[in-house]
Amino acid sequence: MFDKNLKILSTVQHEFLQKYPKPGWVEHDPLAIYAAQLSAMTECIAQSGIEPEEIAGIGITNQRETCVVWDRISGKPVYNAIVWQCRRTAEYCEKLRNEGYEELIRSKTGLKLDAYFSATKIRWILDNVEGAQKSAEKGNLICGTIDTYLLWKLTNGRLFVTDRTNASRTMLYNIHEDRWDEELLKLFNIPASMLPEIRSSSEIYGGIDFMGTPIAVCGIAGDQQAALFGQACFEKGMAKNTYGTGCFLLAHTGNEPVESKNGLITTVCATEAGKEREFALEGSVFVGGAVVQWLRDEMRLISDSYDSEYFARKGKTTSGVYVVPAFVGLGAPFWDMNARGAIFGLTRGSGKNQIIRASLESIAYQSEDLLNAMRADLGSEIKTLKVDGGASANKFLMQFQANISDLVVERPASPEATALGAALLAGLACGFFENREEIAEKITVSDRFEPQFSAEERKELLTGWHKAVAACRAFQ
Repeated sequence: MFDKNLKILSTVQHEFLQKYPKPGWVEHDPLAIYAAQLSAMTECIAQSGIEPEEIAGIGITNQRETCVVWDRISGKPVYNAIVWQCRRTAEYCEKLRNEGYEELIRSKTGLKLDAYFSATKIRWILDNVEGAQKSAEKGNLICGTIDTYLLWKLTNGRLFVTDRTNASRTMLYNIHEDRWDEELLKLFNIPASMLPEIRSSSEIYGGIDFMGTPIAVCGIAGDQQAALFGQACFEKGMAKNTYGTGCFLLAHTGNEPVESKNGLITTVCATEAGKEREFALEGSVFVGGAVVQWLRDEMRLISDSYDSEYFARKGKTTSGVYVVPAFVGLGAPFWDMNARGAIFGLTRGSGKNQIIRASLESIAYQSEDLLNAMRADLGSEIKTLKVDGGASANKFLMQFQANISDLVVERPASPEATALGAALLAGLACGFFENREEIAEKITVSDRFEPQFSAEERKELLTGWHKAVAACRAFQ
């Protein structure tokens, strides 16, 4: 909950179970997501001391490509939500690639043909849940990303909408014509009746009845576009990197989509109703902060995520150890769906400190690969990188990012840029904020990290990293 000065009045979060039914598969229980959000919202209001009628509006932000298929009448999901990280449709993507559809998809959607995006996940559910395809063709099943599902649940089925940022991640949305693409719907055999109405990211969609009080829902944006907005990256050339489960680098490219020649994707920015559409280049690291969860939950090298910084600082280097966390393949700029994680450079003296440090450094290395691709596509340098997300609180990681990328890293006073972006979009729609200029004046920087490495140090470390990535990709 934010006030007019962007101060956080209260914050609540709930973890929910991550499901891994098979290697490379990732699922969530949609009802668990809804329950977590409903209870978090209730607690957030209770903790703040604010009455529901004092709330100007609600914004929704979500992990974008994760999708749900549910029954139009009962509202019950027919299968778990298939998460953006899930690689179960990699083989299907390869089949489409071999059939020559890659360029068609890229030209219409700006996306790579990859299991990352929603269309193949929806196709998998329709193929693997008994009777689902026939039910969908009869108009009984609908689908959407998590924003659509939450809004449907919160309004008891009255609102079935999404915004352009989420639509642009489905591999079914034509970014040039601003609509669901009939040719792609036919390719994936997904009935148009399954899909929600596409709206802007900032407008009053409708209201929910919360604690007996009507509150307007007036902002929707996928998490990375929300973070771009929350960092006030409103102009061409401005860039941010979110260090969450994955890492997501976005650079604003103005009112025209820029085609990437270096493994990035073209996507849509969050914009207000009535404004000309804006675009961005994006690179995605599939495993960013999730590598710290791996250190904690699977490797048991740390008991708390915050401990990673302490152990990483135990030595001055990794002593030549590199961790390539390709647990679900490699994202941009490699797009290697079959790569798997590996640790290189181990010696008898290697221990948990080196592995923890190398794991943190891997997040920065992967982000530098994205930055390098983005520099090439934009034809210009990125001098300052705005950062946010949970792992951006790790000062060791942020300093290493500045060092290895040779740029200034700026962390805002509020690290919750994704939530802030959703709030700002909602606030603009309901008149809580007047315009973008007012917002930009209120966003302040709390920390700046200046690069400290020499060109030789950077080159040596990056050479080792790219050798490790190449070796990882060769092991298939």
